[in-house]
Amino acid sequence: MQAAETTVDPSEVAKFEAMAAEWWDPNGKFKPLHMLNPCRLDYITRQIAAEFDRDLSADTPFADLRLLDIGCGGGLLSEPMARLGATVVGADAAERNIPVARIHAEQSGLDIDYRHTTAEALAEAGEQFDVVLNMEVVEHVADPLAYLTACRVLLKPGGLHLCSTINRNPKSFVMAIFGAEYVMRWLPKGTHEYAKFITPDELCNLIEQAGMNPVDRTGFVFNPISWSWSLSSRDLSVNYVTAAIKPS
Repeated sequence: MQAAETTVDPSEVAKFEAMAAEWWDPNGKFKPLHMLNPCRLDYITRQIAAEFDRDLSADTPFADLRLLDIGCGGGLLSEPMARLGATVVGADAAERNIPVARIHAEQSGLDIDYRHTTAEALAEAGEQFDVVLNMEVVEHVADPLAYLTACRVLLKPGGLHLCSTINRNPKSFVMAIFGAEYVMRWLPKGTHEYAKFITPDELCNLIEQAGMNPVDRTGFVFNPISWSWSLSSRDLSVNYVTAAIKPS
């Protein structure tokens, strides 16, 4: 069988492999994700609950849902999804992330299927999921449309695709690159490339071209006074997330 084509950008993978050991350090190189994670989880859980008619007050509201966390890193999203009852596959193109994620899941008593693989390889293997989490990945791939198409193939009909990324404008450059990498030094310099940032309109257009129906777009907004993140239906100027459905 011919090997699956891949949209993985080796230089982008190398950046995250170099930081793999720090995934679970809330004050390390992934501090921005630890700070953002509660806000991300709020959006993700509400979208899944609404789409699949689940009661978030139940012990395991996502039981019987198969979920893919593509670009799972150390498992910051995979673990809470597993705790909520989902059957979770965490996939990452950066090989060094996987043992970090596996060890932490074992220490946490969680059964998560972590794999060093790509969206394209999973799609070629015929894997199918109710939910695909595609968070902070699309700005790091070589071909966003091909990558999003693979994500659509991975979804069951009626499945939910959640994709977050960074807008492209002067404010996002100041906040996500100059501020995060040069001033606050939360991330190593060069973690993000401004040219790879994607506007909400561009992303929704790519999602439609990939064969999914966008149903929501929401901003993640950082408040430097309260030092916290919140969701906004209006402010998508820097970080934002989209929800889309694969047609039945």
